[in-house]
Amino acid sequence: MRESLLECAIDHFGRHGFEGAATRAIAADCGTAMSSITYHFGGKEGLYLAVADHIAAQIAEAQAPVLAALDTAPPATREDAITQLLFLLDGLAALMLGERSARWARFITREQQEPTAAFERIFTAAMQPIVDAFVRRIAVARPDLDPREQRATGFLLFGQAMALRAGRASLCRVIGCEPLDGAAETLMRHRIAAHARTILSAGPETAR
Repeated sequence: MRESLLECAIDHFGRHGFEGAATRAIAADCGTAMSSITYHFGGKEGLYLAVADHIAAQIAEAQAPVLAALDTAPPATREDAITQLLFLLDGLAALMLGERSARWARFITREQQEPTAAFERIFTAAMQPIVDAFVRRIAVARPDLDPREQRATGFLLFGQAMALRAGRASLCRVIGCEPLDGAAETLMRHRIAAHARTILSAGPETAR
């Protein structure tokens, strides 16, 4: 029942926000009484934070194999770093294109706009490890950039993949494919990789 409540709550909080979502409606969707929410989570706020932890755990689980593979072979050269960054970016792009991430998108987008303690949980548990993996490799791929510029570059590369989910309607309209099919998804993954390689392969003379 705890898992069912979390899955129902993702949708309700994502669509209506914390204030607009009703625990009575969440419980009804799960076919249980409101007392189940109190029993498992202590109340609405506890449920909301548990949803954030649930989303973070799913993102972390999806990215764990990619991060683990990279951790076993730190980049020794600039080309190693670029190759690993493209591998990491493609894994994130695939996740954002998949239906699994559709369930989280509204919740995360709301937290990006008006962050609460839930955002801190999602960022720390799920996003921070990915961002850190990006930045460590950008430092090798682009040593001409200072640390702050390296982190900014990591964020913007990360953002390319995130836009595949957050900007889904615009993406479909721009490329003329709704819903997205396999060919369109492959196209977007290839273009993201090409853009990233251009940025990561730039030298000091083209950095600014």
